[in-house]
Amino acid sequence: MHGQVAQLWRYPVKSMLGEPLPETTVDGRGMAGDRRLAVLDRETGRVGSAKRPRRWSALLGVRATGDAPDRVRLTLPDGSVHAHPDHRLDAALSGLLGRAVTLTDTVPADALLDRADPDAVLAEGPDADVPVTGNPLGGVAPAGSLVDFAPLHLVTTASLDALGLPLAAVPRYRPNLVVATDATGFVENGWPGRELRIGAEVVLRVLVPTPRCAVPTLAHGVLPRDPEALRRPARRNRVVPLPELGAQPCVGVYAVVVRGGRVAAGDRVEPV
Repeated sequence: MHGQVAQLWRYPVKSMLGEPLPETTVDGRGMAGDRRLAVLDRETGRVGSAKRPRRWSALLGVRATGDAPDRVRLTLPDGSVHAHPDHRLDAALSGLLGRAVTLTDTVPADALLDRADPDAVLAEGPDADVPVTGNPLGGVAPAGSLVDFAPLHLVTTASLDALGLPLAAVPRYRPNLVVATDATGFVENGWPGRELRIGAEVVLRVLVPTPRCAVPTLAHGVLPRDPEALRRPARRNRVVPLPELGAQPCVGVYAVVVRGGRVAAGDRVEPV
C-alpha cells in the first residue's frame, strides 16, 4: 500500500474539537500538542469523554487550538474565547457542562473514563441513561498519556469511501493522520503488525483496528448528529481488534511511533 498524508489533525483537549495542521512533529507520546489536556470531573474523578454522551457531549461543541507551545485557546459555543492557563476557565467549562470540572494536564494514574454502550446509544439516543463501563486511559501509550489507547490514530480515504462518506466527515472519527490512497475497501484492516514510513523521518508500527464508540454519531461543531456514522461501519466492517473484545465496528487503526520526526501534508506513506 502506498499513499500520502492528506490531512493532519491535533486535538489539544480530550473530546473537544481539534484543528487541522499543515505539518507537525511526532514522538513516543504521539503528535506534538495532541490530547495534552483533559476535563476532570471534581465529584467522580472521572475523565470527561464524549464516549458518555449524556454527560459529556457538550465537549464536542468546544474548539481547542494550540496557539503557543504551552498555551491552548478554547472557543465555546457562545463564541467566547478562553486561554489556558486561566483561573476563570474552569468556571466557564463547569457552566457549559453543568458539572464542576477542572481542566488539567495531569490526571490520577488510576483515572477512568466512562464509555456508554454504543448500541444502546443508537437505540435510545445520546441523551438516554444507558449502561456505561469504566475504561482506563492509554493502554499502550507512555505513562501519563491522555489518549484512549495508542498515541496515534490513522484513517484512510479508502475506508471513508467504503462508508460512503466525504472528507468533510473526518472530524467525526478524530484521526491524527488521514491517508489518501487509490486502494479500495477497508485497507487498514490489513495493516496491524506492519510498519509504515511517513515522509523522510517518521516510522509507525500499526497495532490494531480502531473500534468505534458513540462519538462519531454526535454533533461535532457544525456537523449535525448522524447515527449512520456508527451504523455504517457496524454493517460493513465488523472485525475483531483484540480477542477479548469480539467483533466490533471499526474504522481506522491505532499505531505507536517507532521513530519520530517531522510529518507534513503531502508526505508519502509506504510500508517499511
